[in-house]
Amino acid sequence: MARTDVIHSQYFEAEILSADPVKLVALLYRGALDAVSAARRHLRAGDIRERARRINQAYGILLELVTALDHSAGGEISRNLAELYLYMQSRLLDANSQQTEPPLVEVEKLLGTLIEGWKTIPITETASSSDAPYEPISCSY
Repeated sequence: MARTDVIHSQYFEAEILSADPVKLVALLYRGALDAVSAARRHLRAGDIRERARRINQAYGILLELVTALDHSAGGEISRNLAELYLYMQSRLLDANSQQTEPPLVEVEKLLGTLIEGWKTIPITETASSSDAPYEPISCSY
């Protein structure tokens, strides 16, 4: 791995670890979108292994998004997002098994729409753990 790739990877990891939940979801959307775009490039180039790897990467990100949903707090929006994520996963499987680009184009458009919508959500400032008052805990039994 080139030095610039290592630095970029370290920067991206630091960004993820310090991200608030809204930004983290946006980063996941971006990662899935990048994976789908790469899958399209590899499909056109005939690189089956890399195409499948990138589709699996996007599928995995969508799986994480589905499992992270809180249906008790999110209500109908949460259920609709779950259905959309599952639909996109289905389309990724179609693209992989049929080795066709239209399902990838569809998922790419859906992810782009989600990213644009997510940008409208205001990022709220949350109190960091350093802002919380110190409260000692007892270690005795």
